[in-house]
Amino acid sequence: MGDERRSQEGAEALSVGVAIPLPEPWLSDLDKARIDSGDPLGGIVPAHLTLLAPTEITAETLPVFERHLAETARASEPFLLHLRGTGTFRPVTDVVFVTVARGIASCERLAASIGSGPVAKTSRYPYHPHVTVAQNVSQDDLDTAFDKLAGFEAQWTVDHFILYTHSRDVGDLTIPTPWTPRRKYDLGRASHANA
Repeated sequence: MGDERRSQEGAEALSVGVAIPLPEPWLSDLDKARIDSGDPLGGIVPAHLTLLAPTEITAETLPVFERHLAETARASEPFLLHLRGTGTFRPVTDVVFVTVARGIASCERLAASIGSGPVAKTSRYPYHPHVTVAQNVSQDDLDTAFDKLAGFEAQWTVDHFILYTHSRDVGDLTIPTPWTPRRKYDLGRASHANA
């Protein structure tokens, strides 16, 4: 698998992330907006709401983590997610995002449960559910993305999340590659299916 590599200890490792994918037509709309902003991850990372940011784990931890995700999904009910308008993390970080108007608490509970398992880690910032539409671009491009999507709105019932693997190392460089869906986890159900 392209995402697998050797950790510093020599054990086989891979980078994982967990996210709520956006359905169409909003997925294409926000993917295009990110590409239009000039964001280098536009066209590489699909529009999503992060529940667990990219995290390196050992290959032997993966099955334990997958069981933890299945338990989290079974214990969580589907919920309404409403995205509306734009926000920014400036001046702390140069990011523009689509804001969550409804479903914040459900996202927070999912993220906390997912992060409390075998991949528990400390984050630099408190969890804030959002959908990134521009980062690593100029201030003017951030302003344009912010204004262009100010009227954006989407609403749907979230009934699953997805475990992704992504990125690969080449020498000392980490090369972004398209996220690869590994497994889909249905909320409130006793089983999950491959993505």
